[in-house]
Amino acid sequence: QVQLVESGGGLVQAGGSLRLSCAASGRTFSTYTMGWFRQAPGKEREFVAAISWSGGNTYYADSVKGRFTISRDNAKNTVYLQMSSLKPEDTAVYYCAAALAGWGYIEDKGRYDYWGQGTQVTVSS
Repeated sequence: QVQLVESGGGLVQAGGSLRLSCAASGRTFSTYTMGWFRQAPGKEREFVAAISWSGGNTYYADSVKGRFTISRDNAKNTVYLQMSSLKPEDTAVYYCAAALAGWGYIEDKGRYDYWGQGTQVTVSS
């Protein structure tokens, strides 16, 4: 069992930056593929970024590529999402998720086994 707790959300002006954190419980954090998803009001939850267990592989949605960076610190059981050049369309609840399976189909939210409760990010224009 893994519990995930996100933090770091808030209100920021367009062009600004935020760093989200996701703290995980459990001794096996370093074996999980970790992902970030987001859900805006009235929209489906969508993939944002993912990172492999070692941190050696990362993958981003086209909409955030070049602006967001995912990273992890396995010693701290934490995954991060550094968000820069934020746009109003980035406004959403951001969720972190953990997948037991290896690196594959990482954009598919169905393959993730554990989810956090989400943290709100609001970008004003």
